[in-house]
Amino acid sequence: MSQINNIFIKLRARLRERDIKLWEEPYYFEEVGSIESEMDRLARDISGELGISVSDCRIALTELQDGALRKLAARKEFNDTGLATFNVRCVDSAGGTVQMLEIKCSLGGLGSDLQAEVAKKLDIDDPSHVKCISAGRIINGHKTLASQGLKTNQHLMVVVGGTSGVQELHERIQRIRADLEIVADADRFMEMEDQDGRPIFLPREENRSLLMALSMYEVARVAMRKENFDEALLILLEADELFSQCDSKLLEGVDNYALINLDIVWCYLRLKNITQLPDAQRRLDICERGFVKSYGEQFIRLFSIKGPSSPERALIMRLHLLQGVLLFHQNRRDEAYEKLEVATMDLNEVKMNDTELSTLVEMGYEELDARLALRSCAGQVDRAIQFIQERSERIREERQKSAAERKVNQEMISAGQGEEWINPRSIIRLMEMGYERRLVVEALKRTKNNLDRSLDLLQRHSDELRARLPPIPPVDESLLTTLQHLGFSEISARDALETTGNSFQKSLKFLLKSFPNESELLPVIETITKILEVQGPSSSTSATANSTTSHVDLSTSKVNMLKTVLSEAKSEIESYNAFKRFNENLAENSNHYLNLPLDQEEQILIEYKRLLEG
Repeated sequence: MSQINNIFIKLRARLRERDIKLWEEPYYFEEVGSIESEMDRLARDISGELGISVSDCRIALTELQDGALRKLAARKEFNDTGLATFNVRCVDSAGGTVQMLEIKCSLGGLGSDLQAEVAKKLDIDDPSHVKCISAGRIINGHKTLASQGLKTNQHLMVVVGGTSGVQELHERIQRIRADLEIVADADRFMEMEDQDGRPIFLPREENRSLLMALSMYEVARVAMRKENFDEALLILLEADELFSQCDSKLLEGVDNYALINLDIVWCYLRLKNITQLPDAQRRLDICERGFVKSYGEQFIRLFSIKGPSSPERALIMRLHLLQGVLLFHQNRRDEAYEKLEVATMDLNEVKMNDTELSTLVEMGYEELDARLALRSCAGQVDRAIQFIQERSERIREERQKSAAERKVNQEMISAGQGEEWINPRSIIRLMEMGYERRLVVEALKRTKNNLDRSLDLLQRHSDELRARLPPIPPVDESLLTTLQHLGFSEISARDALETTGNSFQKSLKFLLKSFPNESELLPVIETITKILEVQGPSSSTSATANSTTSHVDLSTSKVNMLKTVLSEAKSEIESYNAFKRFNENLAENSNHYLNLPLDQEEQILIEYKRLLEG
């Protein structure tokens, strides 16, 4: 933020207060143009009020007048021709704004038309790589500009892509999104936990939506830590779109939705993009409401539990800082100063001592864990060491305790037991009371996962529940033999057939999803491939494979099913590869969002307080 921008902010506010319109008489006549003598007089008059030099005030007045006249001309052109004018600010991580463009486009045209115009000006080959941002949303290329709320004279933001170029940046984000969709559809590579390692179980579609949103957000956080704020902003907006597809009640239960709004505004600031101020206000309000819900009014609940030096105080400091910056740009200077003073107090509470941090790092602890622990323990090294050890043990115990729940959840996903979701945590709790799993599942289905009502059913009507359960057929020995010859172990094949009620197709899917890695799946793919090669297109309805797969007699229907399963098995391999690629973009520690060094925040705080005091 420069002193020049500070002058513009103060000057605009003063002109508004005095209802001075530089595009009207006596400062401007349409037939004559700008009236220099009046502009000079105004500069002398206002400069003293604002405490700035006459020359600086005169230059700023001229720029404001020129800008107002351009807006009037653009509005007239829109009324006459229907062409809207957009002021496009191109940004990248290296230095904020790198180029300003004036783009003209019909509001009735598609977002792709606007992308094409921007691409032409920036000499970008593929217009789809241009990401225009308006009011905190990436403009959709397949919808009209008018339907997305765009208006003439609107300021837009375009991410240029830094040194790597916008094409490489766009393709990278597309790859990340594509890999995430594959991983999320696989249902087994990632699961959600709270801060203490406790698993979060949700119905499949809700789980998929939230998992995708949270995962995309994690990728964005990594980009922010690397200070790739252009990339981070685009990924954050993708994550924000995914969050918007989640159930609103679901979002109320997670802090992440508040944090993503905070981080989007942080990216706006780091990219020096003040054109998104209205969206910044909206997002900071969402963040503050989320923090109040989680931490209590004035964050009293948080401070009473964890004390004033809790690591969450770093997030609160960033919120107060951004609120102060926003108030500054709205020329609400007294309120801005008060908010920045609060941010200063926050900073003093959580600012780290480099010596203490270095001590823990030299002892072998990760910097992230060390900073989190020191903030939680008011900078006391001995307590911080104990904090790290206790937290690690707590997470280990929680994961061990929830292992049975996770196993049941994965088994139900792999078996594809209908669309009706049953909470695995409730299943385990009732089974621990001594009830049979099938009865428990039936009771929870009937009561829509109500634990108390399910327990009542099991206690009072267990015979009725059992009578309604379908009989458990004995394992089909021929199917068991076939699965064994396909490369599956007898124990795994028997479990699959019991779980799926002797369904050959479901058993194969169940087994394919049970492999922990692709190296164990590849031999099965090779075996199925050999069987199909031996079967051949001209074989009879059954065939016998070579010595590797001897005595496998398959009907035509099973051969066709094997072809389908082979395709699914290869898709599983692609899922493994997608997960590997996607996992490279994630942070190793899930709590790194609390690991804010606050060096950048401190610099910005000092800069804006200096501007307010100057």
